[in-house]
Amino acid sequence: MAEPVLTELPVEPAVSLDDYAARARAVLPPDVWDYVAGGSAAEVTLAANRSALDRVAVLPRMLRGVNAVDLSTRLLGRPYAMPVGVAPMAYQRLLHPDGELALAAAAGAAGVPYLASTLGSTPIELVAGTGAEVWFQLYWLRDRALVRDLLDRVVAAGCRALVVTVDVPVLGRRPRDLRNAFRLPAEVVAANLPDGRDDLAHAGAPGVSAIAAHTHAAFAPALRWADLAWLREHLDLPLVVKGVLDPRDAVEAVRTGADAVVVSNHGGRQLDGVPASVTMLPEVVDAVGDRCQVLLDSGVRSGTDVLRALALGAAGVLVGRPLLWALAAGGEPAARDALELLATELRDAFTLAGCADPAAAGELRTVAVG
Repeated sequence: MAEPVLTELPVEPAVSLDDYAARARAVLPPDVWDYVAGGSAAEVTLAANRSALDRVAVLPRMLRGVNAVDLSTRLLGRPYAMPVGVAPMAYQRLLHPDGELALAAAAGAAGVPYLASTLGSTPIELVAGTGAEVWFQLYWLRDRALVRDLLDRVVAAGCRALVVTVDVPVLGRRPRDLRNAFRLPAEVVAANLPDGRDDLAHAGAPGVSAIAAHTHAAFAPALRWADLAWLREHLDLPLVVKGVLDPRDAVEAVRTGADAVVVSNHGGRQLDGVPASVTMLPEVVDAVGDRCQVLLDSGVRSGTDVLRALALGAAGVLVGRPLLWALAAGGEPAARDALELLATELRDAFTLAGCADPAAAGELRTVAVG
């Protein structure tokens, strides 16, 4: 695998989050670009996430007297600067040597939560030390003793919430990674797992994704609601269930004690052919929105997308790939700029829609177009 070609943050300012994608593609090795940009199977769901958001039209309100916008909100009972969080994403040191430390620091500067992945390439203790508000994302491991150890470390590190990803019993089949025989370089490891637990992730072979082989060996495919109940009983942190599409699963998550659910199809990287996350958002909100917070991820690329999600009933969104592109393009400074740009876009969208705050955005009507 070729080393990334690191560049300084371009003098020309980005005017949309898509600008960072072009800059990242120019500096990343092709296999790393494919690993992050790609989806599963025919990438139908990957494309649907974007097209479905584009079909949500928001009806703005006029003459509302909005001359100042307050983006601040509360997620899981804590205050944040805007209804946005940094989605959990693995192995961020693939994109930049500073990896999780840079993106977490940018999130802290922006006043939004940073969701640290079980498969992060920086230990959770160091990520929590950046000063960001950190939520820890848990993949359920075959070894329950490792799960207990991770939970102890999460609590000791001062993480604010536990986010359990439930849509990865096994890794989705990702043709780009198979064609590239994708594997991790030696310097990038699963830093939250004990030494040697990610050896498979570095072992390349033609037509094999080393990442998929590693997760198959490490993850427990038979996660059940009883396991979440066990978590709820033994962990005194807000519990978020991520990867819900069917409203019946959202209802079950609330019964199990979830404080929030994330309507997500894993960015189109798991079961291909499932609906776009935003398509299922209204049904999940109708099912549980008065009993827990509902967040959205998969496909969010702009402040307008955040407004769309809020108008459909979400309490907030998680943003993923665009922030990785910014990280690749220029490290922490570019990631900070990307989050500032998103805040600027969201403030403009609120003003144009006649909304002074997120609560007003939640009262907007939407119509389907196209």
